[in-house]
Amino acid sequence: MVRDVLFTQAGQPFIIAGSGTLGWDQVASNLVERGEKALVLHSGYFGDSFADCLETYGADVTQIKAPIGAAVGVAELRSALQSQRYKIVTVTHVDTSTGVLSDVKAVAQTVKEVSPDTLVIVDGVCSVASEEIKFDEWGLDIVLTASQKGLGTPPGLSILVASPRAIKTFEERKSPVTSYYASWKRWLPIMKSYEAGTASYFATPPVNLIYAFHESLKQITRSPLSVDERIRLHRESSRRVKDAVASLGLKQIATESAFAANGMTAIYYPEGIAAPQLLPSLLKQNIVVAAGLHKDIKDKYFRIGHMGITAVDSSRGDIDKIIEGLKTVIPEAKGTTSKQ
Repeated sequence: MVRDVLFTQAGQPFIIAGSGTLGWDQVASNLVERGEKALVLHSGYFGDSFADCLETYGADVTQIKAPIGAAVGVAELRSALQSQRYKIVTVTHVDTSTGVLSDVKAVAQTVKEVSPDTLVIVDGVCSVASEEIKFDEWGLDIVLTASQKGLGTPPGLSILVASPRAIKTFEERKSPVTSYYASWKRWLPIMKSYEAGTASYFATPPVNLIYAFHESLKQITRSPLSVDERIRLHRESSRRVKDAVASLGLKQIATESAFAANGMTAIYYPEGIAAPQLLPSLLKQNIVVAAGLHKDIKDKYFRIGHMGITAVDSSRGDIDKIIEGLKTVIPEAKGTTSKQ
């Protein structure tokens, strides 16, 4: 069912106990050998983190950094690929720190045209099951994600799908894998055994989480709603939240609609207002939002998640509650500030 979510037939899933961050370690330790070059497309906090992980394992990393609120453009990517050969290109599909959406399809197409031997690595922690991803059609090599966002399962599972080309790259590496726990030498036989229905062991699986993940996957792939329909509902829920934000005179981190993710919205605080004046008031209405994360602007904005069941089941009223909460709390906060 993981393959169904990503629209792949040949991709090899890895489902391992760990956070989404473990996906970075899998990429860095299994696919990149010491001294090989990696190009990281940076649209927020998690670009820096992925680059740091790659460097920890010995990769020679170059970053292309987009301005805050934007994604790296195809022209910049093309220029970088023409000037240097890279083993991998990584792109954060939706950076959770900024809510910025990158055009993965265009990235993959550009890599295919300019540097076809380069592997395309997608960090999809904040995009899988809320943004369109066509693994086989787009020619992706890795999509890594986690269980707790669009996939609607408690945190604790690192989920990754690798293309046959990525598996071949792993099998043909010249030096040993540089991680013990993240090594596909150990995990690939386990994954194949699971699918064959035979017993195999390397490390203790989080059994309860795997059962929960199985139920979530059934809801996503076996319900009357197709995966494409679920993405459409995420897009509609996102538009409703973002329209409400605009109507209140608030500004998003994403500088253009093309950079705005379906599953979350990152919003600058109104002028003169900070987190203590806003977030507790939302919490009193049973609305939990996240503070800022991007190091350059972390005290200037907050983030709203609207993904999974929140976005696709309108009968719950979650999106309505978010919008009404904003419409109540923002004017109150502005009024309090104006009186001071």
